[in-house]
Amino acid sequence: MNLEGRKIVVNKSSKQLFEMLKNPEDYKHLMPDSLTSFEHREDGFKFGLKGMPEVALKIAELVEGQKVVLKSASSSLDFSLTGNISPVNENQTEVQLLFDGNFNPFIKMMVEKPLQNFLNALTDKLEQL
Repeated sequence: MNLEGRKIVVNKSSKQLFEMLKNPEDYKHLMPDSLTSFEHREDGFKFGLKGMPEVALKIAELVEGQKVVLKSASSSLDFSLTGNISPVNENQTEVQLLFDGNFNPFIKMMVEKPLQNFLNALTDKLEQL
């Protein structure tokens, strides 16, 4: 299952944005308003949203100024969340979030809409930076 967030322009340099996205603690500021818990670790973070189970993510790949890949820290869930970063100019950066999950059809049906809403909420918070 692949989901795409909309492409947005953030008023930060690609270096500033990359530095923020590689720091697990900074993801708390990007979470939707329905956040119920957040705990950061050295290599990732765990969060809970109202009405949903907690999810743990770890930073799996960093490509300086180009992308950040988060993967599920749970072996029972196989998915990744990628933030693609493209400089527009020295003070603006284009960002797009991509979700890639390997779920059975039943799980996909249950999680597709909430995941798209989550991507949209993250994108909205990024846009406000």
